[in-house]
Amino acid sequence: MSHNLTTDHSVHKAMAMMGERLSELTNGAVTLRIYPGAQLGTQRESVELVQRGILDMAKTNASELEAFDPVFSVLNVPYLFTSRDHFYQALTGEIGRELFQASRNRGFEGVTFYDSGARSFYATRPIHTPDDLYNMKIRVQPSATAIAMTQLLGASPTPLDFGDLYTALQQGVVDGAENNPTALVTANHGEVSKFFTLDEHTRVPDMLVISSKALERLSSAQREALYQAAHESMMFQKDAWESASEQAIATAKADMGVEFIQVDQALFADRTRPLRNDIAAQSAQSKKMIQKIERLSA
Repeated sequence: MSHNLTTDHSVHKAMAMMGERLSELTNGAVTLRIYPGAQLGTQRESVELVQRGILDMAKTNASELEAFDPVFSVLNVPYLFTSRDHFYQALTGEIGRELFQASRNRGFEGVTFYDSGARSFYATRPIHTPDDLYNMKIRVQPSATAIAMTQLLGASPTPLDFGDLYTALQQGVVDGAENNPTALVTANHGEVSKFFTLDEHTRVPDMLVISSKALERLSSAQREALYQAAHESMMFQKDAWESASEQAIATAKADMGVEFIQVDQALFADRTRPLRNDIAAQSAQSKKMIQKIERLSA
């Protein structure tokens, strides 16, 4: 299994726990070897290796998965998830299972989701309303949806590798980025970006995927053990993430001098509404999935 995070991240800890449970449930017949810190390549590269059956499993996210199947754009729709509870209700039920299987004909499928928090803007100057984003250069993930959202808010989207972001912020190549509070702290972005706007535009989950070839090598009992261990690790990470996120905000305020700005989220949601309509119009599957998620919040 490959991922691009540090070993002290809650997702890595959840994966380690998953490996222990998988070994227990299969009496040692199936073991999990984890390669953290992008040792085996970027998220995109790792998923491509999984797709080809060279690598068994990888952690990626819905933004990266857009490049493999457009249905994953649904998980990047701004303000689609109204709360953390709504997010978990959707992904642990029928909608989550549908998304796991969406890429089956592309050589891989989903195993579980991990919480990556609500994504917000942070920058070298304060953002109180969408108007404050006008002409700001904002680092985004290589996602068509993230790019379109940023443009609707009046900013200039700048796709960059996450590893290059600190220097880009420091040198003024970009004015800000969009991510969660833990990214602000673990990557030290709070040293140069002193304003974090809690607009919480998306809740883009991390997703653990497995190669179809690797899955075929497992017996039905071993597959069930894999799914059980993965689900338990998701629930483990859910609590760990909340604690880590709270700690990150406290650290950013106390040690980095970051100001957290409360905003009227409806102002941002109204500007990005056309994007939800565009994604719903992409396919009958996307429209149906968005409608299912909206009904859950109601």
